[in-house]
Amino acid sequence: MSERLKIIVVEPDRERALQIVDSLNQAGDFHIRILSEPTSLASNVREQAPDVVLIDISNPSRDQLEELALASGPMDRPVAMFVDRSDEGLSSAAIEAGVSAYVVDGMEPRRVKPVLDAAVARFRMFQRMRTELAEAKRALEERKVIDRAKGMIMRHRGLSEDDAYALLRKTAMDQGRRVADVAEALVTAAGLLG
Repeated sequence: MSERLKIIVVEPDRERALQIVDSLNQAGDFHIRILSEPTSLASNVREQAPDVVLIDISNPSRDQLEELALASGPMDRPVAMFVDRSDEGLSSAAIEAGVSAYVVDGMEPRRVKPVLDAAVARFRMFQRMRTELAEAKRALEERKVIDRAKGMIMRHRGLSEDDAYALLRKTAMDQGRRVADVAEALVTAAGLLG
Protein backbone atom coordinates (compact mmCIF):
# COMPACT_ATOMS: atom_id res chain seq x y z
CA MET A 1 0.00 0.00 0.00
CA SER A 2 2.20 2.77 -1.30
CA GLU A 3 -0.47 5.46 -1.56
CA ARG A 4 -2.20 6.98 1.43
CA LEU A 5 -5.41 5.01 1.95
CA LYS A 6 -8.67 6.93 2.29
CA ILE A 7 -10.77 5.38 5.04
CA ILE A 8 -14.31 6.16 6.10
CA VAL A 9 -15.04 5.16 9.69
CA VAL A 10 -18.74 4.70 10.46
CA GLU A 11 -19.17 5.13 14.21
CA PRO A 12 -21.95 7.06 15.97
CA ASP A 13 -20.07 7.17 19.31
CA ARG A 14 -17.49 9.99 19.10
CA GLU A 15 -15.18 8.49 21.75
CA ARG A 16 -15.06 5.10 19.99
CA ALA A 17 -14.53 6.82 16.64
CA LEU A 18 -11.55 8.68 18.05
CA GLN A 19 -10.13 5.40 19.40
CA ILE A 20 -10.35 3.92 15.91
CA VAL A 21 -8.70 7.00 14.40
CA ASP A 22 -5.91 6.90 17.02
CA SER A 23 -5.32 3.22 16.33
CA LEU A 24 -5.15 3.82 12.59
CA ASN A 25 -2.85 6.82 13.03
CA GLN A 26 -0.49 4.69 15.12
CA ALA A 27 -0.47 2.00 12.43
CA GLY A 28 0.17 4.23 9.42
CA ASP A 29 -0.54 7.37 7.47
CA PHE A 30 -4.18 7.34 6.37
CA HIS A 31 -6.69 9.93 5.24
CA ILE A 32 -9.58 9.26 7.64
CA ARG A 33 -13.11 10.60 7.64
CA ILE A 34 -15.58 9.83 10.42
CA LEU A 35 -19.28 9.43 9.73
CA SER A 36 -21.38 9.49 12.84
CA GLU A 37 -24.64 8.99 10.97
CA PRO A 38 -24.81 5.79 8.89
CA THR A 39 -28.00 6.95 7.16
CA SER A 40 -25.97 9.09 4.75
CA LEU A 41 -23.39 6.38 4.14
CA ALA A 42 -24.23 5.63 0.49
CA SER A 43 -24.01 9.25 -0.64
CA ASN A 44 -20.87 9.88 1.43
CA VAL A 45 -19.19 6.80 0.00
CA ARG A 46 -20.02 7.91 -3.55
CA GLU A 47 -18.83 11.44 -2.81
CA GLN A 48 -15.66 10.54 -0.89
CA ALA A 49 -14.71 7.39 -2.87
CA PRO A 50 -12.78 5.84 0.02
CA ASP A 51 -10.41 2.91 -0.38
CA VAL A 52 -11.80 1.18 2.71
CA VAL A 53 -14.91 1.47 4.89
CA LEU A 54 -14.74 0.52 8.59
CA ILE A 55 -18.10 0.13 10.30
CA ASP A 56 -18.50 -0.22 14.07
CA ILE A 57 -21.99 -1.17 15.20
CA SER A 58 -22.98 -2.67 18.54
CA ASN A 59 -25.78 -5.10 17.68
CA PRO A 60 -26.92 -5.01 14.07
CA SER A 61 -30.11 -6.49 12.74
CA ARG A 62 -29.96 -8.39 9.46
CA ASP A 63 -31.61 -5.44 7.65
CA GLN A 64 -29.21 -2.89 9.16
CA LEU A 65 -26.25 -5.06 8.33
CA GLU A 66 -27.24 -5.57 4.68
CA GLU A 67 -28.15 -1.89 4.29
CA LEU A 68 -24.80 -0.76 5.74
CA ALA A 69 -22.86 -3.28 3.71
CA LEU A 70 -24.57 -2.41 0.43
CA ALA A 71 -24.34 1.34 1.07
CA SER A 72 -20.60 1.05 1.64
CA GLY A 73 -20.03 -0.42 -1.81
CA PRO A 74 -18.50 -3.81 -0.92
CA MET A 75 -17.95 -4.73 -4.57
CA ASP A 76 -15.94 -1.53 -5.07
CA ARG A 77 -13.85 -1.50 -1.90
CA PRO A 78 -13.03 -3.51 1.23
CA VAL A 79 -15.54 -3.20 4.06
CA ALA A 80 -14.62 -4.21 7.61
CA MET A 81 -17.41 -4.45 10.15
CA PHE A 82 -16.95 -4.59 13.92
CA VAL A 83 -19.94 -5.74 15.98
CA ASP A 84 -20.28 -6.23 19.72
CA ARG A 85 -22.46 -9.29 19.30
CA SER A 86 -23.95 -11.19 16.42
CA ASP A 87 -27.11 -13.22 16.20
CA GLU A 88 -27.31 -16.51 14.33
CA GLY A 89 -26.61 -16.15 10.63
CA LEU A 90 -25.58 -12.48 10.66
CA SER A 91 -21.94 -13.18 9.88
CA SER A 92 -22.99 -15.25 6.86
CA ALA A 93 -25.36 -12.49 5.77
CA ALA A 94 -22.54 -9.94 6.10
CA ILE A 95 -20.16 -12.02 4.01
CA GLU A 96 -22.86 -12.65 1.39
CA ALA A 97 -23.49 -8.89 1.26
CA GLY A 98 -19.81 -8.43 0.43
CA VAL A 99 -18.27 -7.49 3.79
CA SER A 100 -14.56 -8.37 3.65
CA ALA A 101 -14.06 -8.71 7.40
CA TYR A 102 -16.73 -9.28 10.06
CA VAL A 103 -15.33 -9.08 13.58
CA VAL A 104 -17.54 -10.11 16.49
CA ASP A 105 -16.79 -8.98 20.04
CA GLY A 106 -16.35 -5.35 19.26
CA MET A 107 -13.62 -3.07 18.12
CA GLU A 108 -10.34 -3.12 19.97
CA PRO A 109 -7.85 -0.47 18.87
CA ARG A 110 -4.98 -2.95 18.62
CA ARG A 111 -7.01 -5.15 16.22
CA VAL A 112 -8.03 -2.40 13.78
CA LYS A 113 -4.91 -2.43 11.58
CA PRO A 114 -4.64 -6.25 11.29
CA VAL A 115 -8.35 -6.44 10.48
CA LEU A 116 -7.92 -3.65 7.93
CA ASP A 117 -5.04 -5.55 6.31
CA ALA A 118 -7.06 -8.77 6.25
CA ALA A 119 -10.09 -6.99 4.76
CA VAL A 120 -7.97 -5.45 2.00
CA ALA A 121 -6.26 -8.77 1.23
CA ARG A 122 -9.55 -10.67 1.17
CA PHE A 123 -11.19 -8.02 -0.99
CA ARG A 124 -8.33 -8.16 -3.50
CA MET A 125 -8.50 -11.96 -3.59
CA PHE A 126 -12.25 -11.91 -4.27
CA GLN A 127 -11.81 -9.13 -6.81
CA ARG A 128 -9.29 -11.29 -8.70
CA MET A 129 -11.69 -14.23 -8.52
CA ARG A 130 -14.57 -12.09 -9.84
CA THR A 131 -12.38 -10.84 -12.68
CA GLU A 132 -11.25 -14.36 -13.56
CA LEU A 133 -14.82 -15.63 -13.44
CA ALA A 134 -16.04 -12.81 -15.68
CA GLU A 135 -13.21 -13.51 -18.15
CA ALA A 136 -14.00 -17.23 -18.13
CA LYS A 137 -17.70 -16.53 -18.74
CA ARG A 138 -16.84 -14.12 -21.56
CA ALA A 139 -14.48 -16.68 -23.14
CA LEU A 140 -17.17 -19.37 -22.89
CA GLU A 141 -19.77 -17.11 -24.51
CA GLU A 142 -17.31 -16.21 -27.27
CA ARG A 143 -16.55 -19.90 -27.80
CA LYS A 144 -20.29 -20.63 -28.15
CA VAL A 145 -20.70 -17.83 -30.71
CA ILE A 146 -17.65 -19.02 -32.67
CA ASP A 147 -19.04 -22.57 -32.67
CA ARG A 148 -22.43 -21.30 -33.93
CA ALA A 149 -20.71 -19.28 -36.66
CA LYS A 150 -18.58 -22.27 -37.67
CA GLY A 151 -21.72 -24.43 -37.86
CA MET A 152 -23.42 -21.87 -40.10
CA ILE A 153 -20.39 -21.68 -42.40
CA MET A 154 -20.12 -25.48 -42.50
CA ARG A 155 -23.79 -25.80 -43.54
CA HIS A 156 -23.84 -22.96 -46.09
CA ARG A 157 -20.41 -23.53 -47.61
CA GLY A 158 -20.08 -27.29 -47.14
CA LEU A 159 -16.77 -26.87 -45.31
CA SER A 160 -15.19 -28.95 -42.56
CA GLU A 161 -15.02 -27.54 -39.05
CA ASP A 162 -11.30 -26.74 -39.41
CA ASP A 163 -11.88 -25.01 -42.76
CA ALA A 164 -14.83 -23.04 -41.36
CA TYR A 165 -12.66 -21.83 -38.48
CA ALA A 166 -9.81 -20.99 -40.88
CA LEU A 167 -12.25 -18.87 -42.92
CA LEU A 168 -13.44 -17.07 -39.77
CA ARG A 169 -9.84 -16.47 -38.69
CA LYS A 170 -8.77 -15.21 -42.15
CA THR A 171 -11.76 -12.86 -42.30
CA ALA A 172 -10.93 -11.53 -38.83
CA MET A 173 -7.30 -10.94 -39.81
CA ASP A 174 -8.28 -9.25 -43.09
CA GLN A 175 -10.62 -6.91 -41.19
CA GLY A 176 -8.28 -6.36 -38.23
CA ARG A 177 -10.88 -7.74 -35.85
CA ARG A 178 -11.08 -10.55 -33.32
CA VAL A 179 -12.44 -13.94 -34.44
CA ALA A 180 -15.16 -13.68 -31.77
CA ASP A 181 -16.27 -10.28 -33.15
CA VAL A 182 -16.50 -11.61 -36.72
CA ALA A 183 -18.41 -14.66 -35.47
CA GLU A 184 -20.80 -12.42 -33.49
CA ALA A 185 -21.43 -10.27 -36.57
CA LEU A 186 -22.14 -13.37 -38.67
CA VAL A 187 -24.54 -14.85 -36.12
CA THR A 188 -26.30 -11.50 -35.72
CA ALA A 189 -26.61 -11.00 -39.48
CA ALA A 190 -27.96 -14.52 -39.91
CA GLY A 191 -30.51 -13.83 -37.19
CA LEU A 192 -31.70 -10.75 -39.05
CA LEU A 193 -31.93 -12.58 -42.36
CA GLY A 194 -33.39 -15.83 -41.07
